[in-house]
Amino acid sequence: MRISSAILLSPFLMVANAGPIAYGLCQTGCNTVVVACYAAAGFTFGTVIAAPAAPAAILGCNAALGTCSATCATLVLLAPTP
Repeated sequence: MRISSAILLSPFLMVANAGPIAYGLCQTGCNTVVVACYAAAGFTFGTVIAAPAAPAAILGCNAALGTCSATCATLVLLAPTP
């Protein structure tokens, strides 16, 4: 009798996380914004070498992407399913 009650209750004890899905959506948002940032600066994302000689606008876009990606990782990746 104990085994059958454990089997019946096990689906209710499972915890599901939507973290990886939400993380992917968050990263997509970050990448969309950085592409727009590059376009506003007159460049194409992925074609500029991130060197100290890069224009200040590009360095700002890269910094914003890093901040956004880090925020996604810390806040969204481990978020539980609502």
